[in-house]
Amino acid sequence: MTPDTFSLVFVLVLLTNVAVKLWLARRQLRHVAAHRAEVPAAFREQIGIAAHHKAADYTSTLTRFGMLTVLFDAALLLVFTLGGGIQWLHQTTSGFVAHPLLQGAALIAAVLLAQSLLEMPFDLYRTFNIEARYGFNKMTLRLYFMDALKALLLGVVIGLPLLLAVLWLMGEMGDAWWVYVWGVWVAFNLLLLYLYPTFIAPLFNQFEPLRDEAQKSRIEALLARCGFAASGLFVMDGSRRSAHGNAYFTGFGKTKRIVFFDTLLHRLAPAEIDAVLAHELGHFKRHHVLQRIALTFAISLGFLWLLAQLLHAPWFYQGLGVQAQTTSTALLLFFLALPVFTFLLHPLASAWSRKHEFEADAYAAQQTDARELVSALVKLYQDNAKTLTPDPLYATFYESHPPAPVRIAHLQQTGESK
Repeated sequence: MTPDTFSLVFVLVLLTNVAVKLWLARRQLRHVAAHRAEVPAAFREQIGIAAHHKAADYTSTLTRFGMLTVLFDAALLLVFTLGGGIQWLHQTTSGFVAHPLLQGAALIAAVLLAQSLLEMPFDLYRTFNIEARYGFNKMTLRLYFMDALKALLLGVVIGLPLLLAVLWLMGEMGDAWWVYVWGVWVAFNLLLLYLYPTFIAPLFNQFEPLRDEAQKSRIEALLARCGFAASGLFVMDGSRRSAHGNAYFTGFGKTKRIVFFDTLLHRLAPAEIDAVLAHELGHFKRHHVLQRIALTFAISLGFLWLLAQLLHAPWFYQGLGVQAQTTSTALLLFFLALPVFTFLLHPLASAWSRKHEFEADAYAAQQTDARELVSALVKLYQDNAKTLTPDPLYATFYESHPPAPVRIAHLQQTGESK
């Protein structure tokens, strides 16, 4: 392949992605607007018209904002690649750093830092305008920038050694470097899963043991029935940053812990909390987490093999606007261009995720009352201003969870058949 041919293919695929994203967004806007006036029949007893309007308006605002970010992200990618941004940063960092390994790390760090700074105004607008306008944001500017600083320091402490190791392996391990890099990547991710609950998450949030003894007893009984061993039940101060509620598992091996947002505990009744937790336990019992980890590792191995095939292909570099043929530029270009060529596979990942959600719901209905999970979900839809009427095609393409009407109907049928 020639550089010009690859440039053309890259631009055409990128423009196709942009067109599809904007088309889906417009469908979403039209569909939500068309159903804004009336609450779906299945939800009329639980959700009022004002809450329905809020969800429709919030969804539409986020969708329009998303259309703007789609255009910005595409433009930024073109600036970095065909616009010569990476080539210019390579020449600039080369003037400050002599050692090839450190030079490569400096280039990648410079691109990531530039990308973060350029995208920050969008994140600030979403957090302090959109989220605040709809009553969700609880974060202060000071807390926002403290989080950003902590994330930057973590990147230096954790990410930089990994990056240096990857670049060294790419340069020293010959044609089989990608196997060694994959091994390091797998080990790093497993270590991160183990360390995250105890050492990383507490840097951003406060975690306190669940103190409600009655609720704790109920949850421990549920865990015993489900055969799940956790290192503890914790409440996270999610309300410091957002009014959105959630619950999740985190950790690996003996560090597994269950975390509830304080906002979730304040909103749901005890039986509803049990049902939500049973859903999360369903992911564990059906091995969804292990399946996703295994698939991620398998896909990463395939991608690293593909990168190894492109490492010595001049058309790959030149076709993306870079003359410097180094391991660092190869790594950068590959992971910047990869989402462009894999975007249209997104519906497959979404469908797999929705399948897991149905399976977790079915497990929750076996362990608890399905009506309690329905009640909890309706409250969460309302509190999070989640639209009840997404465009079906938009939901098929993007949504990791089944649309509300489909999910609720499925749960109600499951409850009736028990």
